[in-house]
Amino acid sequence: MTSNFKNTVKRLMLFSIFTLFSISAGAASGMFWKAESASANTIYLFGTIHTDDNRVTDFSPVVISAIKSSDAFMMETLAPKDPSVLMMPVGSLKDMLTEAELEKVYELTEFHVMHRNAALRMKPWLLAAIFDVPRPITPFAQDNLLMAQAEDFGKEIIGIESTAEHFGVMDSISMDEQITMLREVLKRTPDAKERDYERLVQAYLKGDSEKLALLNAEITGNSMQKDLWERMRVKLLDERNALMAERILEAAKTKKLFVGVGASHLAGQAGLLVMLKNAGFKLTPVKLKPVK
Repeated sequence: MTSNFKNTVKRLMLFSIFTLFSISAGAASGMFWKAESASANTIYLFGTIHTDDNRVTDFSPVVISAIKSSDAFMMETLAPKDPSVLMMPVGSLKDMLTEAELEKVYELTEFHVMHRNAALRMKPWLLAAIFDVPRPITPFAQDNLLMAQAEDFGKEIIGIESTAEHFGVMDSISMDEQITMLREVLKRTPDAKERDYERLVQAYLKGDSEKLALLNAEITGNSMQKDLWERMRVKLLDERNALMAERILEAAKTKKLFVGVGASHLAGQAGLLVMLKNAGFKLTPVKLKPVK
């Protein structure tokens, strides 16, 4: 494996799988919550958005204080040691796309500072997620910076999911469907990506969960067949939420937690907030500094 290929994989190991799939937060208001129970340790639950935009990485002092007071930091997954979890088991996009589509892949690969060989072998749904971001990927996204802060405080870092679970969540989607997803992203203009990105960031900054839900359906759900989007939603959210809640609750038996997960996992009837409430936790939104 070349050094350039290793660097590309290392950068992508920091990439959350939910950049493409938006951040629908259901009916709850707020992105930062304190969950308290008489029978378990306190859980701070922070909904993240995977970007290095300084509007979301300028953390409120209450966030830093919560990390410092916790025993452990939990995030969706840790960086995988085996890059094969990101890759197709066999084949290459060279055999699946037209010449014009491959040229677009190469253009976006350069934009995101990726190694071309890595892009050509990557799972198409994951590549679609990366390519739908209107700015190059960096290691300084919000969730990674939260983890770095926790490391600076000497906190235990825990992946809620294994890397195989995290990056294999969409493996049940057929290769033809994944290629269709990638093709739809290849058609999107930089202006359209930037416009949708800005709408999502503004809704996130305002803690406007209803707006996020509407944007999620509009941007993601409307870009593919309804049955495919419904299967993706179940895989990405419902099934993973149940697993996440189980593991967070188990960890809270012995540790005070700061949990940073994609904002999509917080709310809705199958979301983490409802699951924590049903487990006997009292939920209180934590007020962040006002949006400028």
